[in-house]
Amino acid sequence: MKLKQRVVLLAILLVIFIFTKVFLIDNLDTSAANREDQRAFHRMMSGLRVELVPKLDHTLQSPWEIAAQWVVPREVYPEETPELGAIMHAMATKKIIKADVGYKGTQLKALLILEGGQKVVFKPKRSPSGSGVQLNSHRYSRDYVVEGEPYAGYDRHNAEVAAFHLDRILGFRRAPLVVGRYVNLRTEIKPVATEQLLSTFLTVGNNTCFYGKCYYCRETEPACADGDMMEGSITLWLPDVWPLQKHRHPWGRTYREGKLARWEYDESYCDAVKKTSPYDSGPRLLDIIDTAVFDYLIGNADRHHYESFQDDEGASMLILLDNAKSFGNPSLDERSILAPLYQCCIIRVSTWNRLNYLKNGVLKSALKSAMAHDPISPVLSDPHLDTVDQRLLNVLATVKQCTDQFGMDTVLVEDRMPLSHL
Repeated sequence: MKLKQRVVLLAILLVIFIFTKVFLIDNLDTSAANREDQRAFHRMMSGLRVELVPKLDHTLQSPWEIAAQWVVPREVYPEETPELGAIMHAMATKKIIKADVGYKGTQLKALLILEGGQKVVFKPKRSPSGSGVQLNSHRYSRDYVVEGEPYAGYDRHNAEVAAFHLDRILGFRRAPLVVGRYVNLRTEIKPVATEQLLSTFLTVGNNTCFYGKCYYCRETEPACADGDMMEGSITLWLPDVWPLQKHRHPWGRTYREGKLARWEYDESYCDAVKKTSPYDSGPRLLDIIDTAVFDYLIGNADRHHYESFQDDEGASMLILLDNAKSFGNPSLDERSILAPLYQCCIIRVSTWNRLNYLKNGVLKSALKSAMAHDPISPVLSDPHLDTVDQRLLNVLATVKQCTDQFGMDTVLVEDRMPLSHL
């Protein structure tokens, strides 16, 4: 064999060797990542049921101190949370030492201070009719179907509880802690209420009611207790050392009849988004995709803005706040919520793996199990639980359409960021 032929043959063999080595390493890395995703899923499932217990073992810290230390730029709480039950028990039972009107917004809420100085947001159960008269049947509010636009209706307190547990199940860990709570308005709220909140209290029949201060708050549409006892949700306030920054969601709606947002008619809209900060680099665009999946599963078409931590230069997570416009109509699948997914056609590998692990009824079972010990259980009606499973299949089908068109390597993005809790 001539020297030139030998050189060419050696070059070909070298290319084959390098290609094979890179391919094998890449496959090994992918396999290792997939195995870790599977282990993380099993860890989540094993710790899914949270029993509300009063005692914190092996620590002298308060539940509020522990929860505050959990927060880092990319997650609100860590993967393993043995103290979660004690923290949620404190949220559901600690004495209320101050009650005020909620922070600015469109929906009724109250800002409470619990014993130990912890701020929480209380969202009350609302009467579906808007009359202020609560129906005494516990199941009524769970089974009620919100008609109209996908963002219609009052905030739903039980939706906040369910959304938090779905955040746990998906492994995002970007939603503040939420638990259901029964509050006696006469003995727990009114004695510690500010004058501004107290001025919104009234009596309807034999029920104590309040209407608070917000954009849509009206004296004619109060939230009423069943007698004095009001069901609601408690959301843990994020630590003040982590100030929030508000952003307009790039796939937000116009909320104007006959006026479409650009993403609703421009199928190439994602290309424009990718050229703007903070979506041109870092994890934010993939967070938007995760959030679209999350919102579609819960039926939330109302995320017109979102929050991240301040001065993050796009590295902070998209925080899953204000999820109460969810679980309104189990028969309505608003596919446009998935627009970021089907227009950008990318998704995290870890998210894709987790969604696949939750197929075949696992998601419904996991969500039901996670909420079983909540004080306001059952949190969701069976039709809503069934719908979550069906919507999951629709998400998987959407991703498959993307992979069929663009290929797995383009659609599935590896984006694992180290999360430090030091």
